[in-house]
Amino acid sequence: MGRPGAAAVVSRAPDGPGDVVGDDGPIVDPRALVPGALMGLVVLVAASVLDAILDRNLDDYDDSGWRYALFVVILVGYFAAGYVAGRRAPEAALTNGALAGTLTFVLWVPVRILIWVARDEHEALFTGSDPVFKPGQIFGHLVIASALGMLGGVIASRIAAKRST
Repeated sequence: MGRPGAAAVVSRAPDGPGDVVGDDGPIVDPRALVPGALMGLVVLVAASVLDAILDRNLDDYDDSGWRYALFVVILVGYFAAGYVAGRRAPEAALTNGALAGTLTFVLWVPVRILIWVARDEHEALFTGSDPVFKPGQIFGHLVIASALGMLGGVIASRIAAKRST
């Protein structure tokens, strides 16, 4: 068994097309990735719904501290996605954590679009005064989601390693 959080070394041929196999099994583990991404998605959806409710009901929402607090909740969601994935696959925690965080963002985009449609903004999807995402935000979220997913994954794998010793 490899060191927790370390990349596995490929030692045998993949079992099927697209499989990446390491010394202890698959590096990308869907049994870790899906629960991690779903955990992160739950947190991000809750933050998005609360954001929409507060934006609708507070007159000075853009100038309040709620935007920053909800952004921190989103960051926690990316971290949680990686943590769950890293806990379930500690031998490839960095890979699964990064992918879980990124998959969380990818799954969150349609939810954000649905909230945007439900609010009846009559604005362009990626332009206008209040778009769903600006192009720079998409890139930023992908980088942050991957990085915080990796951090969550490596912390989970380290905790698992300490418990097993």
